[in-house]
Amino acid sequence: MSKLIEKYANLLVNYCLAVKKGDQVYINGSYLAEPLLLEVAKEVYIAGGFPHFSIELNDPNQLLLEYGQEHQLTAINPVKKYIFENFDCYLNIRAPFTKGDGDREPVNEEKYKLYQKSQAELNKIYFDRLGSGAMRRGLCQYPTQAGADDARMTLAEYEHFVYQSCYLYDEDPVAKWLEVRANQQAYVDRLDRADKVQYKGPNIDITFSVKGRKWINSDGRANMPSGEVFSAPIEDSVNGWAYFSYPTIYMGKDVEGIRLEVKDGEIIKWSAEKGGDVLDKVFAVEGARRWGEVAVGTNMNIQRTTRNILFDEKIGGSIHMAVGQSYKQCGGKNESAVHWDMITDMRDGGEITADGEVIYRNGTFII
Repeated sequence: MSKLIEKYANLLVNYCLAVKKGDQVYINGSYLAEPLLLEVAKEVYIAGGFPHFSIELNDPNQLLLEYGQEHQLTAINPVKKYIFENFDCYLNIRAPFTKGDGDREPVNEEKYKLYQKSQAELNKIYFDRLGSGAMRRGLCQYPTQAGADDARMTLAEYEHFVYQSCYLYDEDPVAKWLEVRANQQAYVDRLDRADKVQYKGPNIDITFSVKGRKWINSDGRANMPSGEVFSAPIEDSVNGWAYFSYPTIYMGKDVEGIRLEVKDGEIIKWSAEKGGDVLDKVFAVEGARRWGEVAVGTNMNIQRTTRNILFDEKIGGSIHMAVGQSYKQCGGKNESAVHWDMITDMRDGGEITADGEVIYRNGTFII
């Protein structure tokens, strides 16, 4: 296991973040990830950078939403603001203490709205600097019992799943991710020439324009693991309907069987087989009823849901679309405190067309 942790830290620092001499590196994670945190710090020092840590406790945001007053709920963390404005790299290591579906008391809706609205300025700084390339971001998972419980796995099974998804069992994980990059570039090159794109299959019939928008080859440098290509649709061009067949989790609650109808870019009707009240809360947030992302998952080492979007959106043979905040590096213009990915299976009869040409069938690109 220690060898895998060493390979993981090397991959994160030298491939994902590409840390160089003089870089200021912000590293966020809970103390449950201590073995990986220490190895990451070592690799940052070797690369010539400066590691700075923010060590998480068990869900302080829940305390804020339960006990916070208005002036506290609307405040911006000045330390995080400075970091997002000035640091070169940001690594977020997820290592949860508790299950994401936790049997928590529901959050106060008005407090949640205040808190989400207050984060808009911080989100804008963050996405603007990512979009300009001024800050490099890495997001990854450290396997904990809570993550395993969410995924309905034993801890040993979950550890294997996480490390396999990152290709850490390969002799040279960096070489494998470079291969992923090369393969996905062909998909990006074709989609970058497209105007009208259609997702069509048993679960979906949605069209949108990406004319002039940029598709991103997500090859593990921003998310680890990755394995997707994504863009931002022209905001008023999205039309159709979608049934998102994979379960998801948001605001600590399970949401399943989401069905959305869209007209001229705006979600006009929504329902869910489970967790419909979460949709109602989310769609009350400014900008959340428009689309921020369209994407295709390509990681064939991920073939099941784990109730963790970092992995689930990469499922090979799936597509996902996110409501809310757009990625500025794609040319997206929608702004929101929400960015929520929703996923559906395309492996049984799903197709993607670009300007009428079929480029993807039954879960696989055919270009």
